[in-house]
Amino acid sequence: MTSIADNLDITEHTCANGMPAWITKPKAPGKYPVIVFMHERYGLVKHTLDLSQRCAVDGFLVVTPSFFFKHPDLPNLNLGDGRYDMTDPESVELIDAAFALASKDPSADMSRIAVAGYCQTGRHPLVYASQRKLTAAVVWYGACSEREWGTNERQPKKLVDVIAALDCPVFGAFGEADHIISLNDVRRFRDTLESANKTYDMHIYPGAPHGWLNDTMPGRYRAPQANAGWADQQNFLKKVMTPGFENSRITWTFASESGRNYDFSKNVRME
Repeated sequence: MTSIADNLDITEHTCANGMPAWITKPKAPGKYPVIVFMHERYGLVKHTLDLSQRCAVDGFLVVTPSFFFKHPDLPNLNLGDGRYDMTDPESVELIDAAFALASKDPSADMSRIAVAGYCQTGRHPLVYASQRKLTAAVVWYGACSEREWGTNERQPKKLVDVIAALDCPVFGAFGEADHIISLNDVRRFRDTLESANKTYDMHIYPGAPHGWLNDTMPGRYRAPQANAGWADQQNFLKKVMTPGFENSRITWTFASESGRNYDFSKNVRME
């Protein structure tokens, strides 16, 4: 019986700064667009590595670093006990290191690069894209909750200023039943992108709680919405990664489904 990994080349590396990372790519020779996958707050766990394989099957070279590798107790962090509060400047340095690693791979097409962030790391593709040249930024149920818009020691720039500096299309995936990010938060994110004339492809999936892509957490996982969101992400990436994609044109795509009696206060955390 074959598995998804049978057609992939999966190797473990250490970036120049000591950060562990995996590179996952098709075994077939060729040049592949590069995407850096950022993990959820649990650090680098099986779920993120599974997503890397799933993406690589579609013709991407995926770099999956352990961004929280400096945490003193990674096993507990992986279990959800503890937190690593990565700063925006630190995230830029670490993503730089991930792309530097990718650039050494002869299969990497460094003219087509993207960053995807999930949950806690959702804002960091935007931060990176505001300072470096990216082909695309991908955000899953992150970046736009109330706490993301202000400034503090971890996030020295307002999110509205980060968005204003973007020069690449943005994909966003959010859930109607998310207990952290409300529909108003998503609309604020959408409206800010529009005000700044930025291309986006944004989706709100019905009945989806926070973390609904993670199939290792049965309480959160929603297979129909997860499959739809993944397909939407891959279609977006295929479109913007195609040579000749016209980035000078502004495209706004917003697809949302929610109940007429939606009440954010009734959304609860799922395990």
